[in-house]
Amino acid sequence: MVDNDKRLRLEFEGEVIESNKGKFKVKVNDNMTVMCTLSGKIRLNSVKILLGDKVRIEVSEYDTTQGRIVYRMKGA
Repeated sequence: MVDNDKRLRLEFEGEVIESNKGKFKVKVNDNMTVMCTLSGKIRLNSVKILLGDKVRIEVSEYDTTQGRIVYRMKGA
């Protein structure tokens, strides 16, 4: 039996470098980019994500090429 509350998520901070129809390409470091969508809380609160924004993302341990944006950094 699998306990879904114990899912392992990796968190990274990066910069939005591309935006296309609700998908965002986030550059985490020099050799890693992640294609991200918005999390439910970001959508619910109508937070606007623009190019160049610093964001925090969650990525599954199984597929590090896709993730979701969970927080937009202040002052970015």
